[in-house]
Amino acid sequence: MRLFAALLPPERVLAELGSVVDELRQLPGADTLRWTGRPGWHCTLAFYGEVDEDLVPELSARLERAARRTEPFGLAVREGGQFGQGRALWAGAEGDLAALRLLADRCEAAARKAGVEMADHRRYRPHLTLARSRDAADVRPYLDRLDEFAGPAWTVDELVLVRSSLPRSGVPGEQPRYEAVARWGLGAGG
Repeated sequence: MRLFAALLPPERVLAELGSVVDELRQLPGADTLRWTGRPGWHCTLAFYGEVDEDLVPELSARLERAARRTEPFGLAVREGGQFGQGRALWAGAEGDLAALRLLADRCEAAARKAGVEMADHRRYRPHLTLARSRDAADVRPYLDRLDEFAGPAWTVDELVLVRSSLPRSGVPGEQPRYEAVARWGLGAGG
């Protein structure tokens, strides 16, 4: 299974971000980007890649423990950025980023302890991917608009283990499918 741990923003947050993305998609050159679909918008905490099904129960138990050890915290989708010279355009996060990074570290540690092979640790950069490009792209017009974006704040109170199924049809524009495998409430009561 191709898995990752994530935060799923509430619908009201996605709706406001969706309005801005609709505007971005009208800008010149927007058709050269591969825009992610709103059903797939999430904030990845730790990407696990292909995980042997035998490891999923242990991974789940450790993620549940990580969720219980993390109190709910405030977050909002704000502004934007890019990776790889415009190969990925994303919306950023604002709020209790220390708690967010701690939860991301705990999700990565949970996988390692469960025996999931992880790539080298990189500094966590909270983001929600909006579009991708195969080649370097000038995304400054999109970043200028995202710099003005300030979505509503919400309380993060849930950790989600997500299964990702990559497109197989070869149809241009087909999106990956995401399915919540497990959910855990944050904090001692979760």
